Amino acid sequence: MANCPECDAEIEVDEFDVDKGDQLSCPECGSALEVTGISPLELDIATDEDEDEDEDDLEDADELEEDDEEEDDEEEDESLDE
Repeated sequence: MANCPECDAEIEVDEFDVDKGDQLSCPECGSALEVTGISPLELDIATDEDEDEDEDDLEDADELEEDDEEEDDEEEDESLDE
């Protein structure tokens, strides 16, 4: 048994049925939780890795867009030189 770090509700989880890194949700408040320790069972608020990946994808897309703009500027400069 462990407590939700968000609402302190008791969560009944069998230590033998979960592994470190597993995710579950609190039945009381619905928070996404991650198993951070097995013996004793420890839970923490889960970080949303999908959001982090989405942010990384957006940064990569912005960098590509900036590179494209620089290439367009260079091509424009070359055509003016001719």
